[in-house]
Amino acid sequence: MRPTVLAVLVSLAFPVTAALAAAPTATGSSVPAYVTAAINDPARKDDAPNDDRRKIADLMAFAEVKPGEAVVDLIPGSGYFTRVFSAIVGPKGRVYAVWPNEYGKEAQSDVQASKALVANPHYANVGVLMVPAAQFKTPEKVDLVFTSQNYHDYPDKFMGSVDPVSFDKQVFDSLKPGGLFVVVDHVAEAGSGMRDTDTLHRIDPAIVKQQVESVGFVFDGESDVLRNPADPHNIKVFDKSIRGHTDQFIYRFRKPG
Repeated sequence: MRPTVLAVLVSLAFPVTAALAAAPTATGSSVPAYVTAAINDPARKDDAPNDDRRKIADLMAFAEVKPGEAVVDLIPGSGYFTRVFSAIVGPKGRVYAVWPNEYGKEAQSDVQASKALVANPHYANVGVLMVPAAQFKTPEKVDLVFTSQNYHDYPDKFMGSVDPVSFDKQVFDSLKPGGLFVVVDHVAEAGSGMRDTDTLHRIDPAIVKQQVESVGFVFDGESDVLRNPADPHNIKVFDKSIRGHTDQFIYRFRKPG
């Protein structure tokens, strides 16, 4: 299938405050006012009930996303993060909701939801990109590639058994010098590597760090706001006892430059 691109890059009809004042979160981290304004966008009223559980303020501050930037929301699911990114980067920024073709076949309703979002003038700075899983690319060099709970999918059969290191190199090449790659995923048992990616939908954080650093990224920090020590790490993330509250690592990698 040839990649298709639906990108509409016109002004966003939402005033994003670019003030430098910041508000502290429960963890004591500093959240820029433009992030707070984006989270408080009335268009996100259906997302708001999940904000505390998903630690959206902390996560956006950690991802260092700023007004005017170009951002990739890789495998965006319901669009929860896409909507926040759109409001943060504002009318001078761009958000690319990137769907691997293979994943899109398994999540057709979510892909259609992404395309519907693009058609909404409120999210006019969002574009949808459909690309082969093994050929990650962007129309321009970007400031941030962000993926939540999906890094572990790339080596799986339904995605074409993509080599994560090859994928990481493509992400590296898509970023501007100094650009960031932020990975959020479900924690697997220590030392398990990629053993549980297709069964439990988990991955060992150590193998992710090893793979991403191997292509030239520099490890730039981690956040523990989604960690849960009560997660046993050996059950499916969809198990009712843990779903929505899995132990998740958040890693930030920077492209030198």
